[in-house]
Amino acid sequence: MKEQDSIPTGKVQRATRFVSTGAKIGGNYLKFYTKKIITGNTSRTELDENNAEDIYNSLSELKGSALKVAQMLSMDQGLLPGAYTQKFSQAQYNAPPLSYPLVVKTFNQELGVSPESIFTSFGKTAAAAASIGQVHKAEKDGQAFAVKIQYPGVGESIRSDLKLVKPIAMRMFNLSEADITHYLEEVEERLIEECDYELELNRSIEIATACSHLKDIQFPVYRAELSGKKILTMEWLDGEHLLQFLKKRPSQEVRNKIGQSLWDFYDFQIHELLQVHADPHPGNFLFREDGSMGVIDFGCIKTLTPEFYKSYFRLLDVDDKGEPEAYDQLLRELKYLLKEDSTEDAAYFKEKILMMNQLLGLPFRSSSFDFGDPSYFAKIYAISEELAGDKRLRKANGARGPKDALYINRTYFGLYTLLHNLGAKVEIKMRK
Repeated sequence: MKEQDSIPTGKVQRATRFVSTGAKIGGNYLKFYTKKIITGNTSRTELDENNAEDIYNSLSELKGSALKVAQMLSMDQGLLPGAYTQKFSQAQYNAPPLSYPLVVKTFNQELGVSPESIFTSFGKTAAAAASIGQVHKAEKDGQAFAVKIQYPGVGESIRSDLKLVKPIAMRMFNLSEADITHYLEEVEERLIEECDYELELNRSIEIATACSHLKDIQFPVYRAELSGKKILTMEWLDGEHLLQFLKKRPSQEVRNKIGQSLWDFYDFQIHELLQVHADPHPGNFLFREDGSMGVIDFGCIKTLTPEFYKSYFRLLDVDDKGEPEAYDQLLRELKYLLKEDSTEDAAYFKEKILMMNQLLGLPFRSSSFDFGDPSYFAKIYAISEELAGDKRLRKANGARGPKDALYINRTYFGLYTLLHNLGAKVEIKMRK
């Protein structure tokens, strides 16, 4: 993959790239509608592929928060057309990397020395590259390390980038301004934290230590003395990313074993620690043929307040038939129903929320669950598509639901998707 020798870091430079991308999208739409008039072809496949290519190429050059949003959207299968999902998923661990001179420059700025002054050997080509940083393999004193290096300027450009990506997201994904603003406020907060490698170092050690008793999961040992604000050094873990792992056709037993470890890992974090690794995309896990796995990134952590935790999981236990008053109260506490809603609108929104809640909460009400069941995900995608095109919901009074739910919902959907791709059946620990 071609390396980048520079990243636009100035506001004007980055804004110009966004404007250029918007112009390309407009040109793609013009070609689409012209072809439709001339030939009568109504397929949007070519339009989606062209737009996905142009958007991804632009965001890949910019790196940072805009590319991170694309990566996040790629996990929400069913939200975007397949062309976007397929293209944006490259941002998980296969984005275009920076050239080695920029890596050396970051080392000199952060640690005051070059990589060769610290390590016995240091790979000049990135082993993996994502939206916020890239990883190089290094060696010191006979020990292999993964060295994560943050791209220049990504932390400083978060707020301005999200303002620029907002109108593009509204147009491309049919989101209202209230919806996208509600979403991006929470995204901004998490991204600012994700660009703080010192914070990630402390959280990684804390959560890895708390989860060290879990079976078949390995966490790297972190080296604070070889890390800084934009450099994070950890023990190298062996394993393969999901697609490569699945190509070897692991047995159902192995897939179930890994799936169980994934479920237990998230279950323990959320219910015992009240904080969670909130970025469950395939690039953050390494899978092995013996059914074990490594967890390699704790940059995105969502902490839950006891009040939100109680209300969120209480919503999975009640409905408008068994406990109608309690259900209404919960919906208002969590701001799924608003005081401005008419009686008719409130009843309509309750129906839609209950429909989605019952489906997404189904695993929690089961002693075991087969995430490989294609019919379950077909129902999720069908409901997601229905809600995305629901004009009544779009015209509702502002964004609905607490901001805290955005990353928890995303975490569970990402986890469900991982388990579905594994085709895993897991045992569920029933909680009161």
